[in-house]
Amino acid sequence: MPPSSPPSLTWPGVRDWLLGAPVQVLVVIVGAVVVRWLLLRLVDRGVATATSRRAQRLAELPGLTGRALAEATGVSNARHVQRARTMGAVLRSVITVVVGTIALLTVLAIVGIPLGPMLASAGIGGVALGFGAQSLVKDFLSGIFMIIEDQYGVGDVVDTGEVVGTVEDVSLRVTRLRDAQGVMWYVRNGEIIRIGNKSQGWSTAIVDIPIAYDEDLERAQSIIRQVAADLAGEQEWERTLLEPPQVVGVESIGGGAITIRVLAKCVAEGHFGLQRELRERIKVAFDAAGVRGPAALPLPPYGSTKP
Repeated sequence: MPPSSPPSLTWPGVRDWLLGAPVQVLVVIVGAVVVRWLLLRLVDRGVATATSRRAQRLAELPGLTGRALAEATGVSNARHVQRARTMGAVLRSVITVVVGTIALLTVLAIVGIPLGPMLASAGIGGVALGFGAQSLVKDFLSGIFMIIEDQYGVGDVVDTGEVVGTVEDVSLRVTRLRDAQGVMWYVRNGEIIRIGNKSQGWSTAIVDIPIAYDEDLERAQSIIRQVAADLAGEQEWERTLLEPPQVVGVESIGGGAITIRVLAKCVAEGHFGLQRELRERIKVAFDAAGVRGPAALPLPPYGSTKP
C-alpha cells in the first residue's frame, strides 16, 4: 500500500488552523494574565485599606496610657502592617499558583493533549511527594495559622519551649529567634507545640523589699506607698505604667526579716526597668527615713567547716 501523501497547505486550511487552537491558547494566556493582575490588585488594595484603618483607630485612642496599652496588646500599626503584608504575600502566591495551573490545564486541553493520564500520574506523584514532604507541609500550615492568629511578630520576646529569644524574622516555614547570648536560632513552625509571647498584653513588675524584723511595718509601707505615688505621677513613667504601683503587704517573714511586696501593672517587657527604678528609689527613701534592712548573718571563720 503506497504511503499517504502529506496534506496540502492551503490558505483556507491555514486560516482555519490559526483561528482555532493558536487563537484559543492566546486568549487563555491573556485572560489568565488579566485575571491574575485584577486579583493581585484587589489583594494589594485590601492590604492598604486594612493598614490605613488600623492606623486611624490607633490615632483615635485616648491618652498616652491607651496608646501604650494598644501597643502592648498587639494593636500597634507597625505590627498590623507586618501581619497584613505577610497575609497579602501568601494570597498573592496562592493566586499565582491557582491561576497558572488552571491556564496550563486549559492550554493542554486545547492543543489536544489528554489530561486523564497526566492527572493520574500527577496524582500518584503528589501522593508520593506528600508522604516525603509531610514535615514541610506541616511547617507551612503551621506558619499560615500562626500568622492568621497573630501569635507573635518581629520584635516580640517569645518562649518556644526550646529557646527564649527575640523574633527577628517570621516566614511560613521558619521563625528566626535571637536569645540573650546573641545566638541565632532557626525554629521550624511545625515543631512549635506551644508558644509564650512575653511582648503581648501587659507585664507585672514584682518588687520584694526586705526590712529588719523589729522595724515599724506600717511606717515602712507608708514610705513605699509614697515612693510609688511619686513614680506614678512622673511623665517619664506614664507610658510604662498602666496602673499605679500597689503595696500588697507582707510576703514573707523569716531569717530576721520581713519582706514587703510591691506590684505594678505595666506595658509588656517594661517591668525590668520599672523594678530597678522602684528598688533604687525605695532604698534612697529608706536611708533618708532611717529604715533598716535585715541584719547580715556573720560569716564563718576562714577554713571552718561549720555552717
